[in-house]
This record gives sequence, structure tokens and C-alpha cells, in this order.
Amino acid sequence: MAQSVFEHQGARLHVEHSGAGERPVVLIHGLSGSGRWWRFNVNALKAHHHVYTLELSGYGRARRQRALGVREAAALVAAWLEHENLQDVALVGHSMGGHVSMHVAARCPDRVTRLVLVCASGLLRANAARTALHLPRAALLGNRRFLSTILLDAALAGPVNLWRNAVNLLNDSVQDALPGIRARTLIIWGERDVLVPLPLGQLLHEALPGSRLEVIPRAGHIVMVDAPRAFNRLLRAFLDEPLNPQPAAPGPA
Repeated sequence: MAQSVFEHQGARLHVEHSGAGERPVVLIHGLSGSGRWWRFNVNALKAHHHVYTLELSGYGRARRQRALGVREAAALVAAWLEHENLQDVALVGHSMGGHVSMHVAARCPDRVTRLVLVCASGLLRANAARTALHLPRAALLGNRRFLSTILLDAALAGPVNLWRNAVNLLNDSVQDALPGIRARTLIIWGERDVLVPLPLGQLLHEALPGSRLEVIPRAGHIVMVDAPRAFNRLLRAFLDEPLNPQPAAPGPA
């Protein structure tokens, strides 16, 4: 797995990439996350895709940076896509990463052709302190073996970055970005998500004509960790669908 760092206007994006395929799949973690949150998914993708795992400024290996707001982070990712000249991109974002991904897809409609929103914020309206009260319950509902990774990544990001991003994303709406999204869209949600509840996924589905909503039973907020087999199956099938399927041949008269 190769690693690189992209710097743009003083902000840093850490990138890991691997895979034998030509079609790019870009994975963006959520609040308090890192590239480790995709550990159960990369191997399922890299046989047929070139997989890029991003760590946003302020998180993971890019932790010694000020965390960017969701629109600033989207501008950084968009600049990286342009720098790498990536085409026919499948953008997969979890939680805050999904929020960022919607802004990226609206900014780069000619590059992002597939969009996967995983328990994405963007329509969430809540008080940051009240939202934080759901964190212990969310951890208990999810894969408890992953709890140490959650705690480690939160500690690496630090409370200032986490609070800054939590307040920012709760005050940012994607309503103005949605009309600019032309990518084919899959929305994946955990049935037991208490941080970004399922009704918000249903609202996103209604707001994005032609999108598809898939709900994974008994999975929580970090659905790609809680139910990796079901998640990977949905994601691979979506990525393998032709963008412009041929119409069915007419039957005999």
C-alpha cells in the first residue's frame, strides 16, 4: 500500500492507495475517524478498483493540523482530485465524510460519477452537546471490538478538532449542494444508527432523485464495521453496475 501527502493552501490530506483496478474508489472517514475505519472494506474492493483511503486534515496521520470545516475539506478533496486528474470516481463517505462527499460531488460533477453516502450527516440538525450524549449508546450498539480504534482516533484528533468539526457540520446544510449532484447515488444506513438516525437517510433518498437506499439490519452508525460482509456486497454490486445500462431488447411481437 503506497502513501502520499497532498498539501494545498496550508492544509494537508494523507492518502493511502492500493489495488489492481483502474477505476478509482475514494473512501472518506467521518468525525473522529481515520483510514482504519475502512479496514474491513479495502480488501474487498482492491481486486477490481484502485482504492484511495483519505485522512482529512486534523485526523489520523494528518492529525497535527487544524481540522477543516466540511466545505473547506470538500475544497481540499476537490483540489486533490484535480491534481491527480482522477476520472470516473466513485466517492464513498461515512458520516461527516458523506457530508464532505456531497459537497465534493456538487463541485466536481464531471469527475464524480458514483456517490455512496454511508450514514451521512448533512441534514442533521441538533445541538452538539446533545449529540455527544448519544456517543456512549452508539458505541454499545456497534462492534465493541472496534471501540479501541474509535477511542484512539478520537484521542489523536483531539477535543478541539472534534468539537470544531461537530459544531461546523451541525450548522452546515447540504441543501444548496444537492441540486448540483449528478452522480448515481447509493445511500447505505445502519438500522440502529442513533447518531444520524435512519429517517435522515430517508430524507436524503427523497432529496436525491434516482438514488437508492439500502438499510442493513442490526447495524449501527459505523455500518461498514458492524456488518462488513453485507456492506461490501452492496458496495461492490453498485460499483459494478454500468452507468448507462443498455435498454432491454424488445420481446417477440
